Amino acid sequence: MIEQPSTPAAPASSASSRSTPAPVRQRSTPQKAAVNRVLDELPDFVSAQDLFQLLRERGEKVSLATVYRTLQQQVEDGTVDMLTPDDGEARYRRCAVEEHHHHLVCRRCGSTVEILAPTVESWAAQTAAEHGYTSVEHTVEIYGLCPACSAESAASPDSAASDHA
Repeated sequence: MIEQPSTPAAPASSASSRSTPAPVRQRSTPQKAAVNRVLDELPDFVSAQDLFQLLRERGEKVSLATVYRTLQQQVEDGTVDMLTPDDGEARYRRCAVEEHHHHLVCRRCGSTVEILAPTVESWAAQTAAEHGYTSVEHTVEIYGLCPACSAESAASPDSAASDHA
């Protein structure tokens, strides 16, 4: 699901964030195809370890190193987004939006909403320019509880305290 902001999009600027480079042509292998199939099926971010486990459960013969290399190349190509939550383990997701965007991520269930945020883009460009920075990139991820997890927390006071950790 893509949330469109109610304000008009700001024009792209050279000081804006994460430009998507042209994808590098990689040699296609059955292992990379298997990684892509699973990424295409998953709605939310997944760790390389969990992706590797899913591939193994499906009988795919893919090494963990291949999973990591494939994910890293796709991050560099801009075809997969990566985020690193507080636990430090990078997570990956094939995103529906090809242009630069941000994410709302539920810290309990991991559900994710892609958002376009032209106000953030303008602020980042202006802040960088004020300080003389160029070739600026940025990442903004917003963590909270999705509506379903919020409702569950409201129904169970014991679980609400653990969500603030």
